[in-house]
Parts: sequence; C-alpha cells; structure tokens
Amino acid sequence: MVMLILMSNLCQGFLGFSSELFFGKILPATAVGLAIGNVYYWHQALSLAKRENRQDVCALPYGTSILTIIAFVFLAMFPAQQLALSDGLSKEEADLVAWRAGLLACFGSGLIEFFGSFIVYKLRDFTPRAALLSTLAGIGFAFIALDFVFRSYAFPLIGLTTLGLTVIIYYGGVRLKFGLPAGFVALLIGTAIAWVLVFAGEPSVVAWAPLQINHLGIYVPIPLFNDLWAAFEMAPRLMPVLAPLGIIHLVLSLQIIESADAAGDRFPARSSLAINGTGTLVASLFGSPFPTSLYIGHPGWKALGARAGYSLLNAIFIGAVCLSGTASIIFYFIPVEAGMAILIWIGVSMMSQAFETTPKKHVPAVVFGIIPVVGAYGALILKHGLATAGTVAETSFFNEATLSVMEASRTFFGAGAFAIEQGYVYTSVILSAATVFIIEKRFRQAALWFLAGAVGSATGLMHQYELTFADSVSRLDLEFNQWFWSYLAIFALLWVIPYITVDAESERHS
Repeated sequence: MVMLILMSNLCQGFLGFSSELFFGKILPATAVGLAIGNVYYWHQALSLAKRENRQDVCALPYGTSILTIIAFVFLAMFPAQQLALSDGLSKEEADLVAWRAGLLACFGSGLIEFFGSFIVYKLRDFTPRAALLSTLAGIGFAFIALDFVFRSYAFPLIGLTTLGLTVIIYYGGVRLKFGLPAGFVALLIGTAIAWVLVFAGEPSVVAWAPLQINHLGIYVPIPLFNDLWAAFEMAPRLMPVLAPLGIIHLVLSLQIIESADAAGDRFPARSSLAINGTGTLVASLFGSPFPTSLYIGHPGWKALGARAGYSLLNAIFIGAVCLSGTASIIFYFIPVEAGMAILIWIGVSMMSQAFETTPKKHVPAVVFGIIPVVGAYGALILKHGLATAGTVAETSFFNEATLSVMEASRTFFGAGAFAIEQGYVYTSVILSAATVFIIEKRFRQAALWFLAGAVGSATGLMHQYELTFADSVSRLDLEFNQWFWSYLAIFALLWVIPYITVDAESERHS
C-alpha cells in the first residue's frame, strides 16, 4: 500500500502526470502484474506444503519494488520528460514520452529477469557480492532514506514521530502486543496525526493529494503494444539505467529465494525467477512503468505468521484498489508522509544488508560502490537548485558558463557531479568489483573491470553528458575522452603491478 502511495506521489506530484494516465493505465497494469506473481507464489507455497505435509510454508513475498520506482522515475522518466520539454513539446506530450520511457525500462527489466533466470548463477559467480549490494546500498541510502529524512524534518510532527516508533520496534528487539505489525501501526499513527492537525487548523502539515472521487469506477486493463513500440527509439538512452538494474534485481531475487530456503521453504529458483520476470513483462505491456519484484524479508514474514494465503489476499486487495479507482480515496486520506518512516527503514535496511553480508575485508569496496550513487543524488539536488533558479529568473542555468561560475565562486565541481551521474550504476559496480579483486590481490581481474569502465566511457554508457534547457542527459557517442584514458591508465597499471611490486604482508612476515 505504501508503494502505491509513493507511486502516486511521484507520478502525479513530481512528474505531474494526469490522473487519467495514472488511474486509467498505470494502476490497472500494476494490478495485472502483481496478480500474476502473487497467485503463482500462493499456489507454489500450497504445493510445497502439501508435498511436505507441513502447515508453516510461507509464500515468497512479491510486489512493486521501491528500488525500481525510485530509479525509473529519476533515471528514465524524468530525464525523458525534461528532454522532451527542452525540444519544445507540450507538457502533455512530454508526459507521454516519459511514461513510454518507463514502459520500455520496465519491459527491458522484465526481459533481463526472465532470460537471466536461466544463467543467474553464472552472473553471481562473475560479480562479487560487494559490487551488487553496494549499488543497492547507495540507492537505499541516498534516493530512499536520505530523501525521505529531508521530508521527515520538513514535516517533523508526523515524520519524526513515526520514525521513532519504527526504529524502536524494528531495531529495539521488541514487538507490539496483540501481534500488530509496526509498519501498519506507524502508518495509522502518522495518518491520525495529520488529520488531527488539519482539524486543529494546520492543513499544510503534509502535501495533501487532491480528493478525486470522480475516478471511482471499473478500469479494465488493455494491452498497449503501440505505446511500448513507440518507446523503442529511446532504448539507447535508457541502456545506462536498464541493464545494470535488471541484473542486480535478478541476483537479489535469487538471494531472496535462498533466504527462504534457509528459513525452511525450498522453492525452485528458475521457475520462481521466471515468473518474477513474467509479471514485469506483462505489467509493461498493459501500461505500468514499474517492475514487479520479489521482496526481501521472507523469514520475517514467516515469523509473523504469514503462510500461503497472504499472497493471494494481496493480489485480491491490491487488484480491487487499482481496478476500481478507490486508490484515489486512499491516497487522499493517507498522505505519503504517514508512510515515510517505513520507506526510511527500507532504505536503511538495504544499506545495512550490504555491510552485514559482505566479508569484513571487503567493506572498503562497499564504500567505493556507494560513492557514485550518492554523487548521482548530489547531481539531482544540484539540478533541482538550477531548475528552481531558472524558473524564478525565467531562463535556463543549465549551461557551461553556470558550471564555471559555480566552480570558481563556490568551489563546487558541478561538471563532475553530472559526469558521475551518467551511468552511475555501472560506475558503482566497476569501482566496487575492482576494489574487491585488488583486496584479494587478483590484479588482472581488477584490471578487466577498469577496461570495462574505459569501454563504457568511450561509448557513452558512463560519464558523457550534455546540457539541455532544463537537465543534464547522457550522450551516447564514440569518444576517446578523459575518462576513457583514465580508466585505461588504471587498467595498464594493474596489469603490470605484479611485476613492479612485492607482497607487503609476506615481506613483513619474513
């Protein structure tokens, strides 16, 4: 439910999509994608329980992924919208372009998840765990936790109160009586505080969504092949977002299945992952820009008493909300601020997981992997500032002259922030993976990762950018730029390191 509220807040608020697009196409398609996985995992859990004659089998948790909601809005849909506006398209036309960019990103992610289910073990063996988890940790920290911490301090009576309760319950080692889930209680308390303040004469305590009763009705999902086909011309620009996120999602989904196995519920990995990808593909075909996903936390849901039925109930409830338009009523009465604490907890958990499940000596690699993601968030903040100043001044500050003035007067290198923003997921994986191999003294393997960085820089998958009227966007050109030569220099250095150095640890012991 919190994910749906977040989707509404970003699509109708941040992107400014029309309610007809959101309620008429995105939500019904989301319901279809969620139904596919939830019904399958419900049946899968029932079959396992019957086969093993057990009553404690818990279905794999499945829903819409906060990782891809955040990533696809900020990295695929928003840039496409801003580029369309800078090309002179109307807001309605730019929204259509942004939505189609999200459809293509979702479809591509589904393809990676589906076909990757057959080779996922090889992918995981090739890339160190630190490289995969550090990217996830960075997104959880910057784009989820930090972003909503800012919002919590903007609305402290709701944000900080619910955050305090969430931290106490989830990290204090206590549980609420009567089996009440902490997230649900935090949502109720946040909503109650918001409405008490409204009745007390403080309506600005949250950013209220409008009450849209006119959207009540029956929405029948319809395949939208033409819109998806029209989006394929944007495929080159979306590659820096698509491929790495799809692969990371695939490997993390495998880890979720393995965590279920550790909790006593052994599900077949290949079919479970394939259905996960199928749900995403179908959702995109019907109009959703947001992939479906297996959730972390199977052992936790099982400990709370969840079995097979909760997965089916989820499909029924969310389907009813999305297909009937009643989501518009829920979005009005439950502000996104009421669920901020849950989102912050998810972001913190994503970051904590990277440090908890990575060998201690690989921690520097995790940190290196987080830096590019935080840098990309810094670029987003910079763009917010430039866009706001441009709105006030009725001009554009997205130009090289502005960056030069900023560098000279504020000693802030905005050009570097924009460069690291482009393909930052690739940069994160490369830096983290290479650091792991350097720590392990496998210098040739580390060198190959920097060679990949050189290729990515030369082709525009990383670092190359151009400034439009209201944004910085990636530039997919073949160019042997400074980043290319820098990565190539590190590649050469790592290749000859075994010949020009000695093992310091062995020398110290001798």
